Amino acid sequence: MQRYFIDNQESQEHFTISGDDSHHIVRVMRMKSGDEIICVTPNGRSAVCQIEEITDEMVVANVVKWEEETRELPVHVVIASGLPKGDKLELIIQKGTELGACEFVPFTASRSIVKWDSKKAGKKVERWQKIAKEAAEQSHRNIVPSVKEPVSLKQLIKLADEYTYKLIAYEEEARAGEASVLSATLSKMEKDESLLIVFGPEGGLTAEEVTLLSENGFLACGLGPRILRTETAPLYALSAVSYHFELLR
Repeated sequence: MQRYFIDNQESQEHFTISGDDSHHIVRVMRMKSGDEIICVTPNGRSAVCQIEEITDEMVVANVVKWEEETRELPVHVVIASGLPKGDKLELIIQKGTELGACEFVPFTASRSIVKWDSKKAGKKVERWQKIAKEAAEQSHRNIVPSVKEPVSLKQLIKLADEYTYKLIAYEEEARAGEASVLSATLSKMEKDESLLIVFGPEGGLTAEEVTLLSENGFLACGLGPRILRTETAPLYALSAVSYHFELLR
């Protein structure tokens, strides 16, 4: 059943859908009155709804039943990615959303090949957020992860005060055979606590960046014995979190 995130909730009995989602329902999915969809509120509640009315500008759907099940991870995982080149960040956002990330924070790292253009920031972040929304709909999430505008490493460190645990995925730790920090961190985490994990761009983080992060409460960890690409490492970490909290228990 097709899923739509609704920006506002005016009633417990029905939803009014407009804009791109209305166009998708009518023009892409070719739905009609009587068809059912799932509507998700801004606070993460979802309801099976039946389309009641279709106009040129909106779709009105009546609530059939509210769902109790949630498909969210029991902990909040934030992915901080050193700006990679090409469309790698789009892949991280899309697949990371499918795997349960709640937020993405790109940052400019010393080895980032891409130079952030603040003049194009609005359109770029808007596209990233759209990718997250579409991936959340496809994977039947209850929330759409937020995507931040890229920050500096120092700004990232300031933002990190908001999170319960802070890790650095560092390839040198993987080479050294470190295998306990991520596991130990997940074992300590309680429901609704948050975990920020920092990943470097192509070429990884510099020793100076790792030192600065470590001095500000981050722990360096390995992600298994193999060296992973910048777009693979966040997906590995999210899969490990899902296994620990959703499959192992």
